Amino acid sequence: MKIVIIGLGTIGKTILKSLSGEGHTITIIDENKDKIEALIERYDVSGVVGNGACLDIQREAGVQGADLAIVLTNSDELNVFACLVAKKIGVKNTIARVRNPDYRKQIMEMKDELGISMIVNPEKDTATEIFNLINLPSIAQVEHFAKGRVLLAEIVAEKGCSLVGETLISLGRNLKTKVLICAVQRGKSVIIPTGNFMIEEGDRIHLTSDSKSLRDFLAEVNLVKSPLKNIMIVGGSKIGYYLADELSKKKYKIKLIESNRAIAEELADDLPRVTVIHGNGAQHDLLLEEGIEAMDAFVALTDIDEENMVVSMFANKMKVRKTITQIKSDDLYGMLDELGINNNVSPKDIVADRIISYIRAIANTRGSNVLTLYRLVHNQVEALEFLAKKQAQIYDKPLKELKIKENCLIACIIRQSEVIIPNGNACIKLGDNVIVVTTHKNFDDLTDIFE
Repeated sequence: MKIVIIGLGTIGKTILKSLSGEGHTITIIDENKDKIEALIERYDVSGVVGNGACLDIQREAGVQGADLAIVLTNSDELNVFACLVAKKIGVKNTIARVRNPDYRKQIMEMKDELGISMIVNPEKDTATEIFNLINLPSIAQVEHFAKGRVLLAEIVAEKGCSLVGETLISLGRNLKTKVLICAVQRGKSVIIPTGNFMIEEGDRIHLTSDSKSLRDFLAEVNLVKSPLKNIMIVGGSKIGYYLADELSKKKYKIKLIESNRAIAEELADDLPRVTVIHGNGAQHDLLLEEGIEAMDAFVALTDIDEENMVVSMFANKMKVRKTITQIKSDDLYGMLDELGINNNVSPKDIVADRIISYIRAIANTRGSNVLTLYRLVHNQVEALEFLAKKQAQIYDKPLKELKIKENCLIACIIRQSEVIIPNGNACIKLGDNVIVVTTHKNFDDLTDIFE
């Protein structure tokens, strides 16, 4: 595919990194000459320095006839206008970042007229991710396949959990609820487990299931937790605003701490159901005064990663049941588990995953069979949903008779309305949706996973 990325900030560079090596023809546009030169040197891309909303700059970059333009500058207005220009000169699909809550509704209603195929909002998308984590207190992360019928959930094998000390074979014999454990993160290692793999305390387990079976499974292994009610948010950023607004509509009790007085006053006006406090959310005495020890969940959303980590560690020490931490820097991920920070979110990765999934969906109309893609464990693992849409020798044969590549696992088969957690006797049929979890990258077709 021919792809143009306009605006090479943190998210733009994350998407460029994700797309590199996938065989696309990529052009980048940014007003920062040093940034363009550095990225051209690092990746196999061409680049143009200039205003990406300018018609002459887009023509110089060869935008006309591109399959996709991704516009991610810091200006919502420029992003929308750049998409309009790109569509006018022949770009087939466009993605715009729109962050301002005041614009979102009207642009969603007008996006066809504006030539926008997809709108991303890192702050809103991150708030939705955090909301899901709070709404499912036993889950560290959850992704959806097959229009929500299949869940890929991440849980932590905590002390007292009956998974600890069990092999996958013994779990298969002893558990009434059928789920499939498809990837395990242990420290810095990622394992696609076989039947003899034994679960240890602290393992981060990724499993597939339908939503009802997931609830039954969590109850069976002693991981069900009562609903969270009292939530403290530190940081009144756009993410904090979106999250507090969504939570307050669901009858959660919210305290939001913001250090900037003007922003705190504005949030108090905009969020009448939220208790907004002006103060330094990293201050020990303020957190105690506002009752951190009585909170069910704590969300750290300041602009400083290290500050988020410190206050999250303090929340853990105060026995807050669920702590969620915003981390922007990839360099810090390696120490999070050792510091007890189990639930973290990264706006750039959340948006990059959405855009990569959209690109795979476009490619699906041109030969690729990938319907959905998620990247797990800091991009070390891919979970892909394939459509078995063309004849292949792998169909109608028991999986135990097929040779699957190392570090690949068939996690689920969806056949019309039926969700199948596969064993060795299960078969893939033409028309099935098949979910695969693998450490390999850039698989394009279901047949790629077989030897």
